[in-house]
Amino acid sequence: MAGVSAEDYLGKSPDASRIGKAVEHLVAASCVLASGAQLNVSTALVDDEGVDLVFHRRGGSATLAVQVKSRRTATAGLARGTFSASVRHQTFRPRPGFYLLFVVVDAERAEYGPVWLVPSEEFAAQARQVGAGRRWRFTASTAPQARDQWRRYRLERTELADRILALLGPGEDGE
Repeated sequence: MAGVSAEDYLGKSPDASRIGKAVEHLVAASCVLASGAQLNVSTALVDDEGVDLVFHRRGGSATLAVQVKSRRTATAGLARGTFSASVRHQTFRPRPGFYLLFVVVDAERAEYGPVWLVPSEEFAAQARQVGAGRRWRFTASTAPQARDQWRRYRLERTELADRILALLGPGEDGE
């Protein structure tokens, strides 16, 4: 597997990729529905640049590239009220129009939220580097009243589609 070390690959749960892909599709479908079909979402055939979803507004040309990182509510960290995820250096290149979406998912109920939609350039400036600089670490409180450094990017599931639409700006028809 190009770009993935044996250590990274073997250290993953056998279900991690399957669940991660399911969460990506859950988020994509819910955003299309919640936007009244104003949003469309594409997925990459090859995921070597860290882009899982590409959002665009119907009738518009702007796009928003998103890397999705999810954690199930059953994990120990989430049970303590902390969401934590790593972003690998190999698949992360900060740039305008590229965002990271950190997602708390209740796999048993097929529901998600809260989420944090973070601009990649802001993430690179604020996230802690770990593993000799090979990864960036995102850690945020799941408490609604938390005032950590990521609070301004925190959204509920019901707010995500509207935030994406706002970031994309109006379509060619002015909507």
